[in-house]
Amino acid sequence: MRRALALAALIAPLAAMAAPGTASAEKWTKYIDVANGTAWSYDADYSYKDNQTGRLVVMQAISKPSANLGPSGPGKPDGVGSVYALDCTKKNMISLGGYSPGKPLNINANWRSDTPKKADGAENEALLAAVCPTLANAPTK
Repeated sequence: MRRALALAALIAPLAAMAAPGTASAEKWTKYIDVANGTAWSYDADYSYKDNQTGRLVVMQAISKPSANLGPSGPGKPDGVGSVYALDCTKKNMISLGGYSPGKPLNINANWRSDTPKKADGAENEALLAAVCPTLANAPTK
């Protein structure tokens, strides 16, 4: 019994450290339909305001029913997507990482020092339009 408790005490902090890179719950909200039955959605349960930068961090995923794709989070057999940090005022974004069935989500630890790119294109503009109104109510992490 003591070994089980000791093991649980060791695993709990490791699980907590892994949490920022995973989506614990998934509430996908479609924000744009694109060509050939493909759509993009964001996970409202994953979104948060980064305490250090003020950026809104969001997970997005692609869905295409004819190809058996999500939207789903990392580790799912139909999950293909990415995580971005958005500056809603300057309309730019920083990629934190991406995932697919054969590639787990790996968040770049130094993303805050990366140079943001302009959020142009229909998909990126639609993402900003969908999520930026939630910035004021997003949890801060």
